[in-house]
Amino acid sequence: MAGWLVSATDTGAGKTLLTAAIAAWWLAHRRTPVAILKLVQCGPGDCEYYRAVFGNDLSVLNPQSFQAPLAPPLAAAQEGRSVDIGLLWQTYREAGDAHDLVLVEGVGGLGCPLGWDYSVADLARDWRLPVLLAAPVRLGVIGQLVAHTGFARALKLDLRAIVLSETSPLPPEQHSVWANTALIENLCHLPVLGTLPHLADPTDRPALIAAGSTLWLEGAGILRAFPQK
Repeated sequence: MAGWLVSATDTGAGKTLLTAAIAAWWLAHRRTPVAILKLVQCGPGDCEYYRAVFGNDLSVLNPQSFQAPLAPPLAAAQEGRSVDIGLLWQTYREAGDAHDLVLVEGVGGLGCPLGWDYSVADLARDWRLPVLLAAPVRLGVIGQLVAHTGFARALKLDLRAIVLSETSPLPPEQHSVWANTALIENLCHLPVLGTLPHLADPTDRPALIAAGSTLWLEGAGILRAFPQK
């Protein structure tokens, strides 16, 4: 089993689309069992999206969900509950027993709290998960990436690579001005695996497969353990 954490610089930065694109590519080309583990869902959205895209072709796991679209400990507190890290770990381990690939989608950015003294970054460290970092192509993203990669290294996370995401349609010249790949790689000392294009219909599975195909997944080490079928 290979487990990967898909995180991001912030909420709405493209990690859900990145997770879906990798899963769609995997199902199309590797054709072995894959699971998407949404650690904690606050408000409606991601799990419903994954089920709409993939149906029963993969496992969508969500050990805890809360109604309010807030940071997990705050959303949980509104219901007199708390985030159960032990339950999240148990779900991850059981998923690993039954699937070749487990894509763990984080919540918000690496610094997003899962508890009052525990963050997504802490979980990545404790679970020893390699991390992919999604970042939106927009003004200021380079500074956000430098800060996030520095934070990840301070916690000794296994941060493998960056994937850029066009969360809205952009002309090529705007992309290169806001998110120059060479500059990002020089400052962050990480490979940029590619850019997910803006999809007019994010539930379009062939488009997701095509988007996943444009990413240099081998550069992060995702594919090395699994021969193509």
